[in-house]
Amino acid sequence: MRQHQGMNWYEERAVQVNSAVLIVVTYGKCVYWIDGEKLLLEKGDFMFIAPGAGYYGKSVPTVFHEQFVLTFRIDAPEEDRPLPGVHAFIKAKAGCYDMVIERLRAVWKEWQESLPYVKLRAAALTLEALALWGRELSRGEQTAVSQQHVDRMKAYLQDHYRGKVTKEHLGECINRSMNHAASLFRQVTGQTISEYVNSLRMRTAVYMLTESLLTVSEISDYLGYSDVTYFQRVFKRSLGHTPSAYLKERRQHV
Repeated sequence: MRQHQGMNWYEERAVQVNSAVLIVVTYGKCVYWIDGEKLLLEKGDFMFIAPGAGYYGKSVPTVFHEQFVLTFRIDAPEEDRPLPGVHAFIKAKAGCYDMVIERLRAVWKEWQESLPYVKLRAAALTLEALALWGRELSRGEQTAVSQQHVDRMKAYLQDHYRGKVTKEHLGECINRSMNHAASLFRQVTGQTISEYVNSLRMRTAVYMLTESLLTVSEISDYLGYSDVTYFQRVFKRSLGHTPSAYLKERRQHV
C-alpha cells in the first residue's frame, strides 16, 4: 500500500510482473501510459491494472495530486478473480468512491504505524473495493439523470449531516419517492443514507480533533451526538481508534 503526493511523482513497471494494481485518485490529476494508451486520472477515478501489464505514470506538470496505490497478487483461477476478463486495465469513475476513500485513509494510518494485521485489513479493503466497483461496472454506467440525483442528495447531506436526515428528506430533494431515493443512493454509492451521514460526521470529527482546540465533548455535541460516550463508541467502531488517539496528533502541531 502506497500513497503518492505532489507534483514530481514518476513510476514505471515492466511487463510480466505478476501482480495487480488498484489505483484510487483522491486529488488533482496524474497521467498513466498502458499499452501505448495515455490515460488521465482525476479525483474519483479508479483504475485496475491486470497482472502482467506494464505501465508508467507521472504527475501533470504544476498540478498537485494524491493517489493511493494497492499492489497485490491474485492466487485464484481466472473466472474467480476480481474483474475477470480485463486484458490490461480498466478505468472508470466509481460511485463507491466516498466509502472506499474513507476506509483507505483509515487503513493508511494503520499502515504507517505498522499495526498488527494491517496487511490483512488492506487486503480485505482491496477485495471489497474491487467487488463493489465490479458490481457497478456489471450494471453499466449510470444515466446522467441518476448521477445528477445522487450528486444533489450528496450536496443536501453535506449541508444537513449534523442533524437528523431521513430518506423522506432526500426524496423531496430530488422530487422522487423516499424509497426510490434511498434505493438509488445505495445503488450508486454502495452506502445507505445513514452510513454516508456517519462517514461525513467521522470525517469532520477527525479534522476537528486534529486541527481545532475543541474538546471531545464539544465535537460530539457539534456533530449532533447528545451522548459523548456513544460518539466515542461510534468513532472507534468506524475508524479503529479512539478520539483521544487523534488528540495526540493535535498536540504536536496545534
